[in-house]
Amino acid sequence: MTITADMPQTSIIPIPREICLRAGVFRLDASVCITFAPSTGALARMLADRLKQFAGLVLAVKPTGAAEGRQIMLSIADDDARLGREGYKLEVTCERVSLSAPTEAGLFYALQSLVQLLPVQSLQGRHQTPAAGATGAMLEIANQTIVDWPRFSWRGAMLDVSRHFFNVEQIKQFLDVMALHKLNVFHWHLTDDAGWRIQIYRYPRLTEDGAWRAGVGFGLVADATTAYDQRGRYGGYYTQQQIRDVVDYARQRQITIVPEIEMPGHALAVLHVYPEYGCTDGPFDIQMFSGIAEDVFCAGNEATFELLEQVLDEVAQLFPGPYIHIGGDECPKKRWKACPKCQARITSQGLKDEDELQSYFIKRIERHLDGLGKRLIGWDEILEGGLAANATVMSWRGVEGGIEAAQMGHDVVMTPHKRCYLNFHQSQDKKFEPMAVWEDVLTLEQTYTFEPVPAELNEQQRKHVLGLQGNIWTECIADPKHLQYMMFPRLSALSEVAWSQDQRRNLADFCQRMRQMQFRLDVLDIRYRAIDTGKQM
Repeated sequence: MTITADMPQTSIIPIPREICLRAGVFRLDASVCITFAPSTGALARMLADRLKQFAGLVLAVKPTGAAEGRQIMLSIADDDARLGREGYKLEVTCERVSLSAPTEAGLFYALQSLVQLLPVQSLQGRHQTPAAGATGAMLEIANQTIVDWPRFSWRGAMLDVSRHFFNVEQIKQFLDVMALHKLNVFHWHLTDDAGWRIQIYRYPRLTEDGAWRAGVGFGLVADATTAYDQRGRYGGYYTQQQIRDVVDYARQRQITIVPEIEMPGHALAVLHVYPEYGCTDGPFDIQMFSGIAEDVFCAGNEATFELLEQVLDEVAQLFPGPYIHIGGDECPKKRWKACPKCQARITSQGLKDEDELQSYFIKRIERHLDGLGKRLIGWDEILEGGLAANATVMSWRGVEGGIEAAQMGHDVVMTPHKRCYLNFHQSQDKKFEPMAVWEDVLTLEQTYTFEPVPAELNEQQRKHVLGLQGNIWTECIADPKHLQYMMFPRLSALSEVAWSQDQRRNLADFCQRMRQMQFRLDVLDIRYRAIDTGKQM
């Protein structure tokens, strides 16, 4: 791809919708004051923290009208209908920088763009937070006007913490880099065959025993001693108080958390401690290797639904967002075919087969979520046997499931594994790459050139494509630095696909901007695959 004259140079990822560069610069130094209108004080203080972190500048923060001279001004203004809920305007002149938006969300994204306009020299070597009282050097930001709003409302990233557990501080760091890229949905894969990670008061053994296994598993040896309990078991979980803390942290960064509670498959962590909810007597072991387990929740047992509904009651109280993800993927039907209770359920409900039994299962869970004021979202297997009435489909096996769901009038999130699974190798030359799930390769170019809206959809159906999401499965990823390396630069690329207009995207230009983003990742102590050499940083 070539960079054209109508694509002005900027360092921002994702690239804004409109940029108008002008002569002159705003000189940013310690004499500049950040001023804020009512209701924007928290964002002003957050901006001050970021300027200290990325530029070594300590700036005063005052209400509007309480300062003179050069200022960075934050305000809520609803004077451009194009901006919607998440758009913003950023204007730089010689005398001031003005950040305005109709909502706090838009203003937050304006803040991210301003931070990314800081010249690279302010970032080089800044691996440590400046000492208290540091004033920093003078920096120059080119005069310009940016008008920007996102293409999609769902700009997500998923992290699997079941195979390998990541603690609260590591989750917060994940959220920080999401926010820098204007990503707004964190899909938290909390339960699976390898471990249950969320405290449920009604069923304490889910975390007392279901969150731990005999060893690291998956062919790995981990050094993270925090992943072990006093009995030498490997794993971990989040208390409900920790969950609330993370949810609030995400909210401050305009990120909605979508928890995933897997069903009817991927249930071994539950069946290990509560075997009565399976189709056989067990025993059931928590999984320590890749693969799809044949043992799943018994769909013919009324107690199974009582368990799951009571779990979801507690989950719904912890996560204020509209969605709860119920998985629904990779559910073998072998146990159901041999289970008298499941076969009796098929007969009593007039179902045709086990696929319709899965549909019955999902629809029943959806009714319960409806009663909790939540919307059900699941992987594209929930289409099998008939889709629940209000379900949203996350299309991972390709885009075909998303196309089918959108044509049926259902909302979809596109996350096809061949374009959005960040746990794959980043290069064909795998001997220089760290371990990855399976042997698939997903290059930066393949990620960046993904188009989430299939041509097969008509104009009305395209409106059902909420957006896209990058997913990270952690069978082979047991430490945060490995995780970060798999994320970047591909998550940066997906953020641009999710936010920017398709005609604004340009791979060569993105790579140039990514070289500057690498300095920001250095400041945040984030590991990445270098854009030029592929070197592990």
